[in-house]
Amino acid sequence: MYHPLPPSTAFYRPLPSGAGLGWAGVPPYITPMRVTTWAEYGLIVSLNLAKRAGQGPVAARELAEQERLPHDYVEQILLRLRRAGLVDSVRGAKGGYHLAREPQAISVKDVIEASEHVTFEVNCDLHPVDPQRCSPEASCSIRPVWRMLEQRINDLLAGISLADLTHDEPQLYHIAGVLAGN
Repeated sequence: MYHPLPPSTAFYRPLPSGAGLGWAGVPPYITPMRVTTWAEYGLIVSLNLAKRAGQGPVAARELAEQERLPHDYVEQILLRLRRAGLVDSVRGAKGGYHLAREPQAISVKDVIEASEHVTFEVNCDLHPVDPQRCSPEASCSIRPVWRMLEQRINDLLAGISLADLTHDEPQLYHIAGVLAGN
C-alpha cells in the first residue's frame, strides 16, 4: 500500500538499534525517493515564467520575491535553465528572464533535467553496491526494474508541459492520469 510522506518529512534518520520500524513501517534509515530542491525550485520558477509568457522579461530578484524563494537559488536555477536553452536573458534596466520557447514546448522533464541534470538517479550507475555485481557486464535481475522505472518516470515527465501546469490541480491529475494509462 502506498503511504505518501507527511509534508514535514524530508528524510529519515537512523534510530538506535532495536528501535523498530519508522513511519509507515519503513526502516528509519531508508531515505525515500524524493524530488530535490533544485528540481522543485526549477519548476516553480519555470511555471512563473510560463504564466507570464509574452509579458516581457522579469528580474531574478522579482521572481524570488514573488515565489518566496532564496534569491541565490533562483539565480543559479535561471543560469541552469538558460544554459539548457529553456530561458533567455535580457540585459539592461528592464532586463530579466523569459521562456525561450512557448510553455507547451517545454516539458517538466526538460526543466528537471536542466535544474538537476537527471530526473531519476539509478544507484547502479552512481553508487554501486559492489563493483563486480554492479558492472554493466554483470547480470543483475534488479537493474532492469530501475531502468523500467526510470523510463516510466521520464515518459510521464516528458508528457507534461509547463502549459499543462498552468491548469488547476484536478485538471492536471486528469492529464497525468491519461498519460499514465489510468
